Amino acid sequence: MSAQPQEALEDALARCYRHLGRREHSTAELRTRLERAHLPPAAIDAAIATVTEQGYLDDARYARLLVEDRRSVAGWGAERIRERLRAAGIDRELIDEVLAEPSGHAEQLAAARALLERRCPEPLSDNRARQRAFGILIRMGYSEEVAYDAIRAAGDSLQRL
Repeated sequence: MSAQPQEALEDALARCYRHLGRREHSTAELRTRLERAHLPPAAIDAAIATVTEQGYLDDARYARLLVEDRRSVAGWGAERIRERLRAAGIDRELIDEVLAEPSGHAEQLAAARALLERRCPEPLSDNRARQRAFGILIRMGYSEEVAYDAIRAAGDSLQRL
């Protein structure tokens, strides 16, 4: 390799390590960042191959971590997570795989109820409050079924008081 391509590869690798040292990235996100730096395509390909071989870049790990984080920390539903993973350039099969991991209706319902408790501290006693709660859950990516069930469960717990 001549001096110029070697320097471009070193620059691409340094940028990869810097980006991946801050947070996880998908392959597509990292490629976009390197392309914005106007690096040669051959250097980009070689750098991505190197960090992938070294285990620093892994789309499956990125997807699992994002799903776990968005579900537990941000309270996102499956559809919102799916859109975020698509935007990050994750393959559809991998998205389906990571979203199929333990996230049954009961877990989604519990997460939706917890979100409602934080965002809607007042009882869902009238149609306006229930519509607002439904809108919150849908915007956070929960399915209509989970949203209805969470609102119904919140109403049931209110009646028991």
